Amino acid sequence: MKRKIIEIDEALCDGCGACVTGCEEGALQIVNGKAKLMNEVFCDGLGACIGACPTGALKIIEREAATFDESAVHAHVTTLGQKAPGTGGCPGSQMRFLDDDGRANRPVSGADTNGQVIPSELRQWPTQLHLVPVNAPFFQGRELVVLSTCAPSASPDVNWRFIRGRAIVIACPKLDRTDPYVEKLAEILRVNAIPKVVIVRMEVPCCGGLSMMAKQAAQLSGCKDLIIEEVIVAINGDIIQTREI
Repeated sequence: MKRKIIEIDEALCDGCGACVTGCEEGALQIVNGKAKLMNEVFCDGLGACIGACPTGALKIIEREAATFDESAVHAHVTTLGQKAPGTGGCPGSQMRFLDDDGRANRPVSGADTNGQVIPSELRQWPTQLHLVPVNAPFFQGRELVVLSTCAPSASPDVNWRFIRGRAIVIACPKLDRTDPYVEKLAEILRVNAIPKVVIVRMEVPCCGGLSMMAKQAAQLSGCKDLIIEEVIVAINGDIIQTREI
C-alpha cells in the first residue's frame, strides 16, 4: 500500500543520533554513522523525529510501504527498553556533556551536615551503547571504556579507576540485542580519533563476548596503532587480570 513514511537523506545526515531518541517507536538507528529506518512497520509516518534533526536530513514522503504495525512496535520498544508509543519521548536519552559543578562538596540528601557525596567521574550522557550518538563530542580524542553492565555493581572502584577522564559505553553481551554493536563501535572508533579502548568485563565466561565484539570492531574500523586493553573483574570486586589483547 501507499502511505506516508520517513525518508533519510544520507548526504545531510551527520549521525548525531538525535532522531533515534526522538522516535518513540524505535524505528531509527545509527548504522555506519548514518540514520537508518530499521523496519517500515515501525514507522507511523507522523514525523515526530523530524524536529529532532539538526541538519534537515529527515522528511516525510508517500510511497509503497508495509503497513504500520502498532503491536509490532510495542514488542520492539519493549525489547529496546524504551517507553511505549504515546507516552511521550524519553528525555533521559538526551545527549549531555557534563561539566564539573562542585558536586564533590555537595551534601548527601537526607544526611547530616557532614555527609558528603563521593564525586562521580562520569562526564557524559547517555552511556548505553544502543543510545550513544556515534559522533558525540564526549568521544572525541578520549580513551574509550567498554564497560560490562555488571562490573560497577561488583566493584565500587570502577568509577574512579576506569571512568575518570574517559568516555564510556555500557553493554551486556548476554542480555542486550547486540546485532548492531560491532558496527556501531567500529564507527565510534573510526570518527573520533580514539587512542585506546579499555574493556572492563566480569570474570564470567559470557562476558568474554564483550572483548570479542570490541576486537572485531577495532579490526573493522581500520584504525591503526589502537591499543586495546582488557580488565577482568572478579565477582568479589577484585581486579584479577589486566592485559593488552
